[in-house]
Amino acid sequence: QVQLVESGGGLVQAGGSLRLSCAASGRTVSSYAMGWFRQAPGKEREFVAIISWSGGSTYYAAYADSVKGRFTISSDNAKNTVYLQMNSLKIDDTAVYYCAANRRPGRVTMGTMTGADVGSWGQGTQVTVSS
Repeated sequence: QVQLVESGGGLVQAGGSLRLSCAASGRTVSSYAMGWFRQAPGKEREFVAIISWSGGSTYYAAYADSVKGRFTISSDNAKNTVYLQMNSLKIDDTAVYYCAANRRPGRVTMGTMTGADVGSWGQGTQVTVSS
């Protein structure tokens, strides 16, 4: 089973940027679809972004509508780390952000990721956006 450790959360003003990191051990991030989810107080955990490598420099990525155009998911396969670059942050982006690994190896070429797809979760990192 893969172990995931997130970092990079913090307090930022609206309009600012943060980059979250998710260091994986136990399995290679290029072999599994990897994703980010978030959970705001009083709300259910929701999908944010997914990345799945097809080989070489080709990968598939998809985003929730609420973050499309502002967030970018990427990975450094040599470091076995997945990133979430968050720009133009809004107060509504305040949440605990979780890294997730698909329960099965292999590539994903369409769609998103649901909680049922997840085999491993990170511990979460808090992102707070202030006005």
